[in-house]
Amino acid sequence: MSLRPSPRRRSWRRLPVALAGATAGALVAGAAALPARAEPGAAAPLGTVARSVGDARFVPGPCPRTADPVPALEGARCGTLTVPESRSREAGDTGYGRRPGQRGRKITLGVAVVPAATRTPASDPIVWFAGGPGDDAVSEAQMAVDGGLNRDRDVIFMSQRGTYSADPALTCPNIDEFNARAVGLVFGARSTGRLHVDATRECRDRLAGAGADLAAYNGTESAADYADLRRALGIRRWNVFGISYGTDLALLYMRLHPQGVRSVGIDGVLPPSLAGGAVTWRAAREGFDGLFRACAEQPACNRRYPRLEATFERLVRELEARPLTTTVTVPGRPEPVKVVLDGGVLVTWLTSATHLAAGVPRSIDELAHGDPRRIAEQWAGGKLSPQAVGRVAHGLAYGIFCSEWTPFESEADVIRAGRRAFPSFPRSVLANAPQLAWLHADCRAWDVPAAPASVREVTRSGIPSLVLSGGFDAQTAPSNGAYAARTLSRSTAVTVPYVAHVTFAGSRCAQTITVSFFETPDAPDRSCLAGLQPPEFEIAP
Repeated sequence: MSLRPSPRRRSWRRLPVALAGATAGALVAGAAALPARAEPGAAAPLGTVARSVGDARFVPGPCPRTADPVPALEGARCGTLTVPESRSREAGDTGYGRRPGQRGRKITLGVAVVPAATRTPASDPIVWFAGGPGDDAVSEAQMAVDGGLNRDRDVIFMSQRGTYSADPALTCPNIDEFNARAVGLVFGARSTGRLHVDATRECRDRLAGAGADLAAYNGTESAADYADLRRALGIRRWNVFGISYGTDLALLYMRLHPQGVRSVGIDGVLPPSLAGGAVTWRAAREGFDGLFRACAEQPACNRRYPRLEATFERLVRELEARPLTTTVTVPGRPEPVKVVLDGGVLVTWLTSATHLAAGVPRSIDELAHGDPRRIAEQWAGGKLSPQAVGRVAHGLAYGIFCSEWTPFESEADVIRAGRRAFPSFPRSVLANAPQLAWLHADCRAWDVPAAPASVREVTRSGIPSLVLSGGFDAQTAPSNGAYAARTLSRSTAVTVPYVAHVTFAGSRCAQTITVSFFETPDAPDRSCLAGLQPPEFEIAP
C-alpha cells in the first residue's frame, strides 16, 4: 500500500528506495528496436510525436531525471506531459471543497517509454503506476525490466504529479531528515509526535509558499493525468500495472477512465474503499501470521524458535513499557548511532522485515535474549540511508492521505482495528498504525479539503484483471486481493506464498504470472505456484 517509506521498501510508501532521487542528469532519448505504434497505421514510434489533447500536451525530449542511474532508460523514448495543476480550478467548479478562482498553473510530468525486448511488440503497451503514495515511477523502470515486463510490450513510466521526476517535485527533505533523527527518540512519545507534526507543517508551508495548490495533489487528478497521457500519446488501448499505492490509483482509474483499458494488473492491493490506518493493522496481522506459521511448520525453525508469535507480542508490550536504548554502526556514518526501540518501532520494523523473512525469527530471538543489534541496525540503516532523503513526494502523499483516507476514518477507528488484530498491545502502540504514525495530526497540519465521498466507492468492472498478493505481505493485507477481486468480474486472484509486499519485485513466479497475464488476460499461467517453497530460516547456534 504504501504508505510511508520503509527501510527496505516503500509500499503505501514502500518499494526499493534505491530507485529514486537527487540528480542523474538527463538521458537523451535514443533509437529503439521497432517499437509499438501509437495508432493503427501510424509510422512514428510511440513517444516520438508531440500532440495536444484538451489542456494536456506531450512533447518528446530528454529522459526525466532520476536519483540514481537507471540502465533500463538507455534507449528509452522520453518527453514530458504538461497538464493543469487543478482541473477543477480550470473548470471553475468547487471540487475537493475548493472555491472557484483564477485559472491555475500548469505542471509537467516526466515520461519514459521503455521499448519491448522483442522486435515485433504488441500494439497495446503497459503503463506502470508507482506506489507510495509519492514514489517516482520513472525510477522504478529497472524493476519492471528486470521482471521481464517489457518482454512483448513497450512499458510507459510517467511521474505522478509532485513526484521526483515531475515539476514541481513536492519532496520534503526536512521530513526525511527528522525521521532519521527520530531513531534516537522514543517512537510513540507525544513529544516525538509533536516534532513530527512540526516537520510536516514546515514542509506544507514551504510548498504552499512556492505556489503549489496542495489540494490538487490527489488520486482523482493523477487518474486524469494518465487518461490524458494515453490520448496524448495516441494510444488506442493500453494495459495498466499498479503496485502498492498504485493499486489504489489503478482501481480508481478503472472506475473513472475505463476507456481504452485492455487489462489491469494490481500487486500489493490497497482498495480505495479500505485505504487508511485501520486496514494496516489487519495487514500486519496477516503478514506476521504468514511468517510465524511458516516458521512453526519448519521443524528446525520451530525447535529453535518455539512460540515465536507469543515472543514477539511479549516484546512489543515490554518495549512499550520500557524502551530500550542502544548504539549501532550504520554504513556511511563514522560515529555510532543512538537507537531507541519501543513497541511501535518493533511493529513497524516487522512490517518491512517480512521482505527479509529468513532472518526474522533469529532477530526476534536475539532481541528476546538481550541482543537488539540486528533489529536496531536494520531500523536505523533504512532511516539514515542517503537514499531515504529527498526522494519521496510527501506533498502528494499527504494530499492523498489527508483528502482521501483520514476524512473517512477516525483515530478511534484505527485503535479499534488495532485491538481486533492485536488484543494484547497497549493503546499507545495501537494509536499509531504501522507506517502511518501520527497521520491524523499530520493531516490537521496539512489542511486540505476532504475528497468527495465517491472516491471511496468500490470499483466494479468487467475489465480483465490480475490481482496479486503476497502471503507474507504485512503492508497491504493478502485478504485485500480477494476483497478487490469480488467486484472485478473477469479477475484472476493469486496469493503468492512466502513473498512479502509487491510480489513482482522479488518473486520470479509472480513475474512469470504477470507477463503471461498481459499476453492472455483471461488465462494467465499460474503453474509456477506449485513449486514454491518456504524460506530456509536462519538457525542460530
